[in-house]
Amino acid sequence: MSRPRTPAARLAEIRQSFWLIPALFAASAVVVAIGLSVLELRLRLPVETILPSGPAGARSLLSSIITAMISFTALVFSITVVALQLASSQYSPRVLRTFLQDRVIQSTLGTFVATFLFAMVVLAALPARDSERLPELSLAVSMSLVLASTAMFIYYLHHITTVMRVSHIIVAIGAQTRRTIEQHVPDREEPAEVTGEVVQVVPAAAAGLVTSVDLALLARLAREHDCAITVVPAPGDFVFTEAPLLRCHRLPSGEPRPLPVERVAHSVTIDVERTPGQDVGFGFRQLADIATRALSPASNDVTTAVRAVQEAHELLRRLATRPDPVGIVRDDDGTVRVLAKRPTYDIYLAMIIDELRNAAAGEPRINRLLDAVVADLDSVALPTHRPAIRRRLPTR
Repeated sequence: MSRPRTPAARLAEIRQSFWLIPALFAASAVVVAIGLSVLELRLRLPVETILPSGPAGARSLLSSIITAMISFTALVFSITVVALQLASSQYSPRVLRTFLQDRVIQSTLGTFVATFLFAMVVLAALPARDSERLPELSLAVSMSLVLASTAMFIYYLHHITTVMRVSHIIVAIGAQTRRTIEQHVPDREEPAEVTGEVVQVVPAAAAGLVTSVDLALLARLAREHDCAITVVPAPGDFVFTEAPLLRCHRLPSGEPRPLPVERVAHSVTIDVERTPGQDVGFGFRQLADIATRALSPASNDVTTAVRAVQEAHELLRRLATRPDPVGIVRDDDGTVRVLAKRPTYDIYLAMIIDELRNAAAGEPRINRLLDAVVADLDSVALPTHRPAIRRRLPTR
C-alpha cells in the first residue's frame, strides 16, 4: 500500500528532489537545440563565419563534445557518490539529504547533461552535403556550453570539498532548522484544548514516520462534517499500521457526520524517513548524531562534538523564548477545529543534553560546555520551560 501524502508534501518532494534541476536543464537544452537548428537552416540567420568549418569538422567537434560530456558526467557522479559515502559513514546517514538537495551539485549535473544533449541534437541536424549551410550559431552555442561546463566543473570541485567539511554541514543543519522554527514555532501561542467526546478514530493507512500535517485540509473537513479533529502523532513520530492517527470530536453545537477515512488519512504524510519540513526535532537529531559519533572511541573528535553542541545551543536558545508549538486552526468565533500537538522543549533538551552527557562520560570539555548551555538557557527561557531546564542543571 502506498503511503499517504498531502498535496503540499508531494510538491515539496518534487521541489527537493535530486532529478528536478537536471531534468529541467536537459529538457531546455533539447528544445533550444531543435529551435535554433530549425531557425538557422530555414530562416538563414545572418551568423555566417562564426565557426568556419565543413560538415566533417563540425561532426568531429560535436562528437568530441559528446564524448567529453559523458566522461565529465561519470566523474561528477563518482565524486558525488564518494562524498555521500564519506558523509554517511563519518557524520550521520541523516545528513545525506543535505547533499542531495544541494543546488550546485544538481546544476553541475544539469549543465553537463544539457551540453551533451544539445550537441547530440545539433549533430543530428547537420546537413549531409558539404554545399549545404551549417548551423553555425548552434555550433557556437555548443562551444559556449562546453566552456560553461568546464567552469561549473572547477567550481563543483571547490564546492564539494567545502560542503563536506563538518563545520559547513553543521551550519547547513542549523540554517535549515532555523527556517523550520520560524515557519512552525510561533512567538506566542494561546493554549487550546479539544474536550468533546471522541466519535471516530481514523487509523494510519501504513507504517512509517510522520513528516507533515495539512492543517488547512483538516480544518475544511472538520467544518464540512461539523466536528473537531485532533492529530495523535507529531511530525517525526513513528506510527504503526492501524494505529490511531486522527480523532474526531463532538462539538456542543451539533451532531458530527462520519469523516471520509481515505481523504482524511491523506492529510497526514507518512514516509520512510524524517524530513525538516515541519519536524523541528530532525535538526536536533542530526546534530546529536554528529556529536555522538564524534565522541565515539573510533572517532574521538571532541572538537566536532563541541561545534555540534554550539549549534544546538543556538537553536535551543531560540526555542527557549517560545512556547511549545501547537498546530491550531480556529473558526472566527474561536472554536478549535484542528489541534495538532508538537514535541515539547523537554524532548529537544533530552536529545542534546541527556544523550550527550551519556556519550561524553570522561570528557570534561563536553561536560563543562553542556553545563554552560543549561545555565544559559535557564537565564533566558520562558517560565514554562524552566522546570525541564533546571532538572538538568549540574548538582553542586
